[in-house]
Amino acid sequence: MKKVYYLSTCTTCKRIMSELPLDDFEKQDIKTEKINEGQLEKMAEIAGSYEALFSRVAMKYRQWGLNEKDLNEEDYKKHILEEYTFLKRPVFIIGDAIFIGNSKKNVQALNDALS
Repeated sequence: MKKVYYLSTCTTCKRIMSELPLDDFEKQDIKTEKINEGQLEKMAEIAGSYEALFSRVAMKYRQWGLNEKDLNEEDYKKHILEEYTFLKRPVFIIGDAIFIGNSKKNVQALNDALS
């Protein structure tokens, strides 16, 4: 399976995706097609945790006061399911490998996997 979860209004997602050969990827815009629980569980299974998928740079992280709370795995899961901006993006899945976020190191690892 090759899939990418992204946000169509995110310029960083668009830039990264435009630089990669994604013709055979299933693409899911998480704003127009919400992530379901099964999809999130699969991502967390590959990533090793829900925390790895959670974005602390989302504006709502501070607005909701989450930065002042001690969050656990169930909290991360719940927040990602209720608010798409909490998913660290883009998320690429290639078979049993997952690439989360837009760090240079992550994008390079993704490029290497696609080569």
